[in-house]
Amino acid sequence: MLVSSVASATPKPLPFTYGADTTPKGSGEIEQYVDLVPVIGIDANGAPTRTLATQFQTEFEYGLLKNLELGVYAAIAPSTPGFDGPALTEGNGSKQRLRWRLADQGDWPIDVALYLEVVEFQSEIELEWKLILERRFGKLRLLANAWFEEEFYFDGSTEFVANPTLGATYEITPWFHPGIEGWVRYDSGGDWNGGPHAYLGPTMRLSFGNFFWTSGFYVRLTDVHHKMEPAEDSLGPVWFRTIVGVGF
Repeated sequence: MLVSSVASATPKPLPFTYGADTTPKGSGEIEQYVDLVPVIGIDANGAPTRTLATQFQTEFEYGLLKNLELGVYAAIAPSTPGFDGPALTEGNGSKQRLRWRLADQGDWPIDVALYLEVVEFQSEIELEWKLILERRFGKLRLLANAWFEEEFYFDGSTEFVANPTLGATYEITPWFHPGIEGWVRYDSGGDWNGGPHAYLGPTMRLSFGNFFWTSGFYVRLTDVHHKMEPAEDSLGPVWFRTIVGVGF
C-alpha cells in the first residue's frame, strides 16, 4: 500500500456520485457494490431487535466508444430476517445503462456527462437518468449528480424518485483520495421512508493499478430523533457503502 501507482481502471471517485470519466474504448471493469444499513426487525418472540439490511450490485462496464460507456448490473436485495419493510434502494433483477461524456476532460469549464439506465426488477420497471457535473482544481475534485427515477410497478402504480448527490475528493497521493459526500433520497410513495432524507459522511478511495476500493460512511441528517418502526423503516440512522473494482 506504500507503493504509489496511477489507476488504469476508471475508479469510482465517490460511492454514490458518478464522475464524468468513462471507461476507455475497448477496456472493461467489474465492480462489486455492498450496502449495509442497520434497521429494526422483529424476533421470533415478537420483540423488536436490531438487524442489518443488505443489498448487492455487480456491475460490468465496457468502453464502446471514446466517450461512451455501457454498464450492465445484477442487483440482489436479500430479505432481512425479522424485517418485512421496503427494500433499501434496490431490488432483485438487472440494469443496463449508458454514460456519455459530452467533451474531453478540461475542454469545458465544467465536465458534463449524461447517464440513462433501464431497470428490470421483480415488481417493477424503472427508468433512471442523471446529469453528471464535475470540476477539477488541481488535486481537488468537485462532483454533483442530478439523479431522478420513474418507477412503473406491475400492479399499475408509479412512483417518482429524486436522489441528488454532491461531493468532493482530494488527492493526498495517487493511491489515496479522501473525500466527503452528501446525498438525498425522496420517493413519492408517501410513507416515512419516502422522505426526503439526507445523508452526509466521509469517504475514501484507494487505487492501485487496475484495482480500486471506494467506501463511505454516512449519517442521516433528517429526522435524527425519529424512533424507527420495527419491520417498517428502511432508511437507517447510518449507511455504509463500499465498492471494489478491477479493470481489464
